[in-house]
Parts: sequence; structure tokens; C-alpha cells
Amino acid sequence: MKLTRAAWTLAALALAGCATVAGWFGRSEPAGKPSPLPPIKPSAQLEVVWRADIGRSAALQFVPAVAGDAVYAASADGTLARFDATTGRAVWRVDTGKKLTGGVGAGEGVVLVGTRDGEVLAYDPRGQPRWTARIGTVILSPPQVAEGVVVVRGADGRVFALEADSGKRRWVYQRTLPALSVRSFAGAAVVRGAVFAGFPGGKLVALRLSDGLVGWEATVAQPRGATELERIADVASTPDVAESEVCAAAFQGRVACFDVRNGNVLWARNFSSYAGLDVDGGVLYVATDRSEVLGLELARGATLWRQDKLTGRRLSRPLGFGPYVVVGDFEGYVHLLNADDGGLAARLPTDGSAIAAAPVRTGDGFLVQTTGGSLLLLRVR
Repeated sequence: MKLTRAAWTLAALALAGCATVAGWFGRSEPAGKPSPLPPIKPSAQLEVVWRADIGRSAALQFVPAVAGDAVYAASADGTLARFDATTGRAVWRVDTGKKLTGGVGAGEGVVLVGTRDGEVLAYDPRGQPRWTARIGTVILSPPQVAEGVVVVRGADGRVFALEADSGKRRWVYQRTLPALSVRSFAGAAVVRGAVFAGFPGGKLVALRLSDGLVGWEATVAQPRGATELERIADVASTPDVAESEVCAAAFQGRVACFDVRNGNVLWARNFSSYAGLDVDGGVLYVATDRSEVLGLELARGATLWRQDKLTGRRLSRPLGFGPYVVVGDFEGYVHLLNADDGGLAARLPTDGSAIAAAPVRTGDGFLVQTTGGSLLLLRVR
């Protein structure tokens, strides 16, 4: 949903002196009047396999993590928990003693969360503390681990690499940022020995995981306009990497895909997105700022379909799920779309609070975490 200039100005004034615009991005209510729930003729059924309580997310986006037969989830009050992926039974819960703002990342024998004080907390799969590392800036996205390296994106745009076994700092990447940017929960994608991260100002950067060396830099969107507010063109969501493409979306900018090897642009389309995108089966799915869902051909960017019946419902990042696309909304509804034409296939209410974080694939189902504290494993019938 595009904000008017007056709304942007009010958001900026409300933050007087801050370098980020939180505005409606940090709220659980929509900006403007959302579309009413459209009637549908279900062609599929969503069923709840299990439901658990993890605790409230406040105005944050906590993403559950799957590692083997375990699901890990966290909440703003400092709770970190492990659940059995099959049954939803709580295996353990720990009180980290910190106010958490980012998580969860899991893999290679480590479970990771971030705090508002700029600390990365690492636990083992049994819930025992392993190490704590301080990076000095609030962490709003899940830390990632791969090849013995933990990658953490700070709210100030810096990207940190830590040793997975000790938390010792390996490298830091930072760049000059615009005077004003949106508050985002964008993380970094770590794939095949590389780190892909988007930044305010519309840039996408590929870094070498081992040492932070810059492989290439590409432009997702160019800032345009006469004022700092109008010139915001931030990559405000985590990029997605396919076999030979890496794709990213910019707020007040474009959706674009690049050659993963050299950063050459393959195609770009003028769609603005804050929630982000997902690539699955040769199709790119993106939720725009108007809360339209688009299916775009990955190879060329051609529009395959557009679903506009959920306008204004503050949709989450989409999840491509085989023959379906999954999105959540600000009232806690899970919407299932047909991947071939974008038609509404099914709908399921949860607890009435927002589904702000992206759904997460697991086995033959997917996880959603609400801001009200519900964690659900859902399956399509």
C-alpha cells in the first residue's frame, strides 16, 4: 500500500531524529481500509496438524526454524523453545533472560536468536547456552548458519560473520546508507558459500561467506524524487536465491532478478514490495505494497497472474508451496492461492493476530507464527 506524502511526513515527525521510518510497518493494524474477506469456493482444505503457544511477538517478526525433527521458535519476552516437528510437543523451553528481537536460526548443532541490545545468543539443540556475541546493533532478522559460519544482519545495515563454534567475529561488511530508510526485518540469504543482502538505497550485494569479500554489487531500484521521503527505495526484505538467479524486491522501487554468478540484471519490473518474494518451481511470487499477490515468470519476469482480492490486508511474504501459494494477513488469516492462476483455493483463521513473518516450509506442511503467540503447523488436503 502506497503512503501519501502527508502520511510519510507524519511518520517521520513521529520519529523525530531517527534514521528510520517505522510508521505503519511496526503496527499490527493496516494503514487504510483493507478489503473485506472475499467469498471463495474452496478447491482445497487447510488443516491444523498441531498448534502450540510460544508468546507474543510485539511489533517484531519472529520466524520459526526447522532443523531435522525439531522446530524452534522464540518470542519478544525472551522465550526460546523447541517443539517436536511431528506432534508439536514442547521438548524444552528456556528463558534467555533477554528481550529478543530477531530469530530463529538453526543448523549445524546451533540455535540462534538476536536481542535488542545487539547480542547473538547461541544454544545447542538441548537448550543449553553455547556462547554470546555482541555486535553492537539491534538484530531484527534470524541469524543464519552455514559451513561453520553464523551470518547476522544488524538493523544498521551491517552484516557480521561469526564462528559458529565460538561466536568469535570473522568479518564485518558495512556501507554508507541514505539519510532515511524504512524499518525492515530484512535478513541475509546464505547459499552455496555466498551471502546475499539487500540495502537501503536499492542495492543488492553478494559477499563471499569465508571472508566477506565483495563478489558483486547490483542495483534493484534507483532512488527517485525531490525529498528524502520520496527517495526511499530500500530492499526491505530478504533476497531469494534460485539455481542460477538471485531475486530481490525494493520498497518504492522494483522487483528484479540477477545472474547469481556476476550480478548482471536478467529482468526488472516496476512493482513496490515491503513484504518480499519467494521463488518456487520457476515462478516468482511477490506481495506488493497494495497487498496484491503476483505470479511472475522467473526466466523473463512476465506476469502470469495477479490476485487483487486481498488488497490492503497487510500480507506476509508469500511461500511457494508446490501447486499453491501461501500468504498470511493482518487478521491472522492464512490464504491459499492456486499457483497456476492465483485463484483463492482455501482460507483458515488462526488467533486473530497478524501473521507478519513469512510462512516456513517443513516436510509436507508449513509453519506460521502469529504476533499473538500461536505457532501452527498446517497441511493442505
